[in-house]
Amino acid sequence: MNRTRAKDLPTVTHRGNVAGTHDALVGLGSELKRRTDLDGVPRLMVVIDRADDTLRHLTRYWETFRQKDDPKRSPAIAALEAVLYEGRAARIHVIYDGPATTGSRLIPGAREQFATVILARVSAGTWQQVAPIAAPAPKSSPLPGRVHVVQDGDAHPAQAVLMTDAEAADWLTTTAAGEN
Repeated sequence: MNRTRAKDLPTVTHRGNVAGTHDALVGLGSELKRRTDLDGVPRLMVVIDRADDTLRHLTRYWETFRQKDDPKRSPAIAALEAVLYEGRAARIHVIYDGPATTGSRLIPGAREQFATVILARVSAGTWQQVAPIAAPAPKSSPLPGRVHVVQDGDAHPAQAVLMTDAEAADWLTTTAAGEN
């Protein structure tokens, strides 16, 4: 779904710049601690679009104002890693759109926390990096929406739901309102 349309939905909080994303992720670390001690909290979805670029920008942003005594790693990225490790217990789920492998700013252990990996039209090399446990890489399909879902070491072909932006916005709105 187009980011511009998604940010207009009533249940979406959009961070359009690196400073806002940094502050939101640092706050997410505090939210994780708060939610860990509560029961029955509503599910929180964190969607990181173009994650490889976003994490690179967060790293540069932190380097620009980090003080001598501050940690070298970005606290925003550290908070994201904490959520990847502990978030499911606090009903915080992460959708990470981008490679979590080479060049990633995430530590290797955090990359392994993704319970489900969805791959579409990737090279054999990318498959080997992202889903080595489910080798060998299946042949890509030219059909729109065909993906492979990797869970528990197995790869399963699947069909992604294809929607227009308007259909996706309508589905998200009615789902959030409890109509579906």
